[in-house]
This record gives sequence, structure tokens and C-alpha cells, in this order.
Amino acid sequence: MAQRAWTKAEQGSRATLNFLQQLLADYHPRDFAIELWDGAQWVPESGQFRRFTWKINDPGALRSAIASASEISLGEAYIYGQFDIDGDIRAIFPLAEYLLSKHWSMREKLHLSSLMLGLPSQPSQFRNGAVGLRGPLHSKRRDRQAVTYHYDVSNEFYSLWLDKNMVYSCAYFQTPEDDLDIAQEQKLDYVCRKLRPKAGERLLDIGCGWGGLIIHAARHYGVRALGITLSERQLEFAKRRIVQEGLSERCEVRLLDYRELEEPEAYDKLVSVGMVEHVGESKLPEYFARGFRLLRPGGVFLNHGIGRAGNRPAPTQATFTDVYVFPDGELVPIAEMLDAAEKSGFEVRDVENLREHYVLTLQHWLRRLGASEEEARQLTDEVKYRTWRLYLAGAAHYFRTGKLDLYQSLLVKNDHRRSGLPLTRADWYRSG
Repeated sequence: MAQRAWTKAEQGSRATLNFLQQLLADYHPRDFAIELWDGAQWVPESGQFRRFTWKINDPGALRSAIASASEISLGEAYIYGQFDIDGDIRAIFPLAEYLLSKHWSMREKLHLSSLMLGLPSQPSQFRNGAVGLRGPLHSKRRDRQAVTYHYDVSNEFYSLWLDKNMVYSCAYFQTPEDDLDIAQEQKLDYVCRKLRPKAGERLLDIGCGWGGLIIHAARHYGVRALGITLSERQLEFAKRRIVQEGLSERCEVRLLDYRELEEPEAYDKLVSVGMVEHVGESKLPEYFARGFRLLRPGGVFLNHGIGRAGNRPAPTQATFTDVYVFPDGELVPIAEMLDAAEKSGFEVRDVENLREHYVLTLQHWLRRLGASEEEARQLTDEVKYRTWRLYLAGAAHYFRTGKLDLYQSLLVKNDHRRSGLPLTRADWYRSG
């Protein structure tokens, strides 16, 4: 009997599986399956638990993504539906890092290149969802565009997966079993305890988000709080919450860039939670100098933000997050951040790394987003849902592996070298 000839589609499928088996020959443990557009599969090694299935829906997607050799191309293949990830999406990141960082010998490169020639191909047709910003980097106009792109997606979308207070930053867990609402309440109070606010003092929150911290500080500590944001959606939400909470006499929120606030020595306490990532390395001296000028002598500034691990070099090209999630965001090592703060006049009194807390926070967010998948798609679209799913999963991986850190730095504007702080931090760790 004559052997049946393979169709072009079947040849493409076989060539793709063969290429992947050669590409991943040294990758262990292979705790995932691969499924192609025609149903062909490469299952995990015998006895290996399957964490996810990588589905290649488009015959030309693999060749295009591998040829580009960038995390942007891999991310785009997922958000535009050429790839699917069924199962634990966090588990794809070790695989992605392997593909992007492995050093192949010349012989291996030639062999893989010859195999790639047999893969189905098609021209790239995407990149429509990438943001295009105008103006000089970190100018006021451009920063507002960047903030609007990320934070003005939809208040309803964020409410699907954030806590009841809409706190979009690292929570604080007493135990890994704490639910998200409890952990975020604990974070708000932990920040306040570090600041040690007193009734009647003026508190400024730079980048106040949806107002959770200023409302908490006004309600529980009796401060007069001002929050500033560049997001109109956040502004509307925070104003409405302040009225609902009956805190209009003690809480205010404004649509304002921190560089436009001209009130020398008007505030007793400053706080910035998850905003310094948007400032930019070149603008850190201005950022801390502005904070120093706004504080009264003896005032305290708590700066809470993500830092790139000091042993990791800065990216030399745009990342997926730069293009699709946080345009113009910059993560700098803590040493550079503290150097800028000290040169502005601040004394550094405490630095705490809450990296593990951010892993737990992101896991909550990712689960909640997944549980509200259909609603999220309806409020935004398929690409936005996939983008945020990939971004949250990636962030969880990078914090878990120590590539990113989350720092709270307590800075003091000394009054004739007297910090005004107590000798111990015992009050930070009180229960309740």
C-alpha cells in the first residue's frame, strides 16, 4: 500500500513539533503541554505534573515570535490570541526567560535556523494596542498621557479585582491566609503608623489613586488630607467616596501634578504609594526636592515604590510592560532612589523590603481577575483582559524570584538635626 502524502498543513504541524522538541531539549522540568492549531500535542514528561498548556492557535505565530527574539513579540502573540495559556499563567515565565536568555552555540543556531525554515510563516499584523505618547519624556503633558493610558481604563474594571477600598499597591499580610480586604486595610494602617500622624496635622498623598489612604488617615487619625492624581477617573471616584464617608471637611483630592504644588512647608506628613515608578530616574532629584520643600521642618515622608534589584542591569530595549501596560515607567535600584533623597536634604531613617507581600497581593489580583473574566472582557475588550492577566502574572513571577523589590523608605526633614522620632519602632508592630 502506498504511503499517504502529507498535506502542507500537516507538514507544518509536524515541523513545528519537531522544532519545539529540539528547541526545548535541555529545558527541565517540562511541566507543561504544547497543543497546536490542529490538535497535535506534545505532553509533559512521564510523571510530570502539568501546570499549563501552551496552545499555538496560529500556524505562523511561533516562527514570527521566535524570529523576533523579544518579550514584546512573545507577549503580543498571547494578547492577540495567537497563543493561549490554559492553567497557571505564572508558570510560563521561566519558559519565556529560558527562550530569551539561553546562549546557543553556533552549531545549535545553525541547526535551529534550518528547522525554522520549515515552519509555517506569516507577516506580523499587530501592535495596534501599543500606546503612542507625545512630548518630551517625563514632561507634565506626557506624564498625564501615560497615567491616563493605564489608570483610566475603567473604574469598574479595576473594582473587579482590587479590594473594597480600591487600593492598587502592595498589601500587608500578617499571614498568607489573610484575605485581600484585610491585607489592604492592614497596609493602610501600617503606612499611617510609620508616619505617626496626629489629629489636625496636614497630610499630602502624592499619587493618591482612588483615595483609600487619605480616607483611612482622615477617618482613623484625624488628619487634614490632600490627595493629588493625574487620573480623571480616579479623581471622580475619590471625590464621590469622600462625600459618602462624610469626610469633606477633612479630605480633598485634586487633579494635579506634584510639580505644580506650590505650598512651601505646608505639610506635616507626606506619603507616596506606587507613584515613584512613574517619576523617571532623571526626575528623582526634582521629585525629592519638591517633597523636601513641601514638608515642614521635622516632617516625615514615606515613599513606597517598586525597585529593580540592584544586581539587574537596566533594560536596554523596551519591554512588554513599557509598551502595553506602564508607558514611560522606570524602575531604579533602591540605592539610586535613596541617593537622590539624601542629596535633596532628607535623612533616611528606615528602609523595608516587602517583596513577599507583593507576591501574595498579585496572586490575589490574578485570581480575582480570572474569576471575573467575562465581566472584564465586557468592560474593556479581549486584548486588555489578556494584557492585564499577563502583566499581573509576570509581576508575581518577578517579585517571587527577587528580580523586583517593593520598598518603603521613611525619610525625615530634620529640624536642627533632631528627627523627632522615638527611639524604637515598637508602635509600628502593635496588633489591631
